Amino acid sequence: MPFGRPWEVLSENALDAIHGATLAVLERVGLEIGSERILGALAGTGAHVDLAKRRVRFPPEMVEQAVALAPRTFLMAARNPRLDCPIDGTQGYLSLDGTAAEILDLSTGARRAPTKRDLEEATRVADALPEIAFLWPCVAATDVPVPLQPLHQLEAQLANSAKHVQAMSIFSGEDARWAIEMARTIAGGEEALRKRPIISCYQCSLSPLAYDAGPIEAAVAFAEAGVPSGFVTMAVATATAPTTLAGYLTQVNAELLGGIAIIEALVPGAPTFYGPYGAFMDLWSGGLNLAWGPQETLFHLAAAQLAHRYELPLNIGAFGTGAKTSDWHAGVQNTVSCTAAVLACADMICACGTLYGSRVFSYEQLLLDTEMFDLVAGQVEGFPVTEEHLALDVIEAVGPGGHFLAQDHTRAHMRELWTARFLGRESWEEWEAAGHLEPRDRARERARAILAGHTPLPLDDGVAEELLRIIDARERELSAPGGDG
Repeated sequence: MPFGRPWEVLSENALDAIHGATLAVLERVGLEIGSERILGALAGTGAHVDLAKRRVRFPPEMVEQAVALAPRTFLMAARNPRLDCPIDGTQGYLSLDGTAAEILDLSTGARRAPTKRDLEEATRVADALPEIAFLWPCVAATDVPVPLQPLHQLEAQLANSAKHVQAMSIFSGEDARWAIEMARTIAGGEEALRKRPIISCYQCSLSPLAYDAGPIEAAVAFAEAGVPSGFVTMAVATATAPTTLAGYLTQVNAELLGGIAIIEALVPGAPTFYGPYGAFMDLWSGGLNLAWGPQETLFHLAAAQLAHRYELPLNIGAFGTGAKTSDWHAGVQNTVSCTAAVLACADMICACGTLYGSRVFSYEQLLLDTEMFDLVAGQVEGFPVTEEHLALDVIEAVGPGGHFLAQDHTRAHMRELWTARFLGRESWEEWEAAGHLEPRDRARERARAILAGHTPLPLDDGVAEELLRIIDARERELSAPGGDG
């Protein structure tokens, strides 16, 4: 999706105020860091480290320097180079959603726990969808031991797609090192992975204002290996962050810039990114608000402005409707959130294919979301105005009262027009004769057809077996006396 112009909702004065408040939070309050190793490493970087309280406070100049050190561009490489995602501020890329706890069975429609095979099949479908540019593990592999889930999920995706994988479910330093070994096995070694990182990752803050030991150690391990290592916050306004949008943005910004300051202090120049994921508490139930409203849209657009101000690559949330089925409710929410993400000019737009607030993966919703993304993105890309596209010669040749059906110009350009795949184009009579098919019915059949006919680019000889050997080695490590499991 090529970028248009970002839609801005904050003035320069408002951005300055939020930035100033963010620096004050990081200097006066700081972040709680759960890792003694990272605390020790930060002690010599200019940060103010309180080992007893596990608190790190950041001088404003340290934060500013970290933002300046972070690369403006980096590559999210793919096994198939034609599917590379250059993060360079010129276009945005769409991903799946992450580790849903349940799946709607494609055969029965029943809601159930997902398995590793489900992740393999969903990845195969995503591999066939041109709109999906990079992958998240869209369901949790609940049939494998929990300590091994992150590596099994990474293996399932690396083996079933040639696209870039963002390993967003790896959040310990030990798992990060094993994941890096898997990526190096495919890439062809340490330097090959640095040159073409086929995986990336992000780590999530523990709001308010904290990072657990595992995630921050994983972030540093990935960065040291040359793997893009970003930060995401999923603070819930009213519960784990202030209710007001300005206060919410200030805390989110502090958590993200604090993580980036740590990475750049310990691994200067490491590729990273800025991931504000907004959520608001439902005032009736105390749970997440599953009805996307204006505050979510305003939050994401404003947070995107902050990322653009810092010239940091932007990973932003969209989709994840609160609906329980692929209906009008899902269509409204996902269209609004997708439109906000596209207008924000996010480098990475995450994440499609789920219902019920990202808890349930749905093949039908995945395909409908990709069509919606295609439709929304097409409205902001603009259109060419060249001599060829102005079509003056053709208009003169046809003249008054003629038609353009037989013109070479028409045949040359008619496939440029957007055409729906799942939204109904048939007549009323055809719709009735076909059994009143809905978009989700067409999407379901398309998903089944992909599973029946699509074969991803296979791994090189011996690599699939080596990935499983790495997982076996990790399992032995965990089961050994003193293992970290």
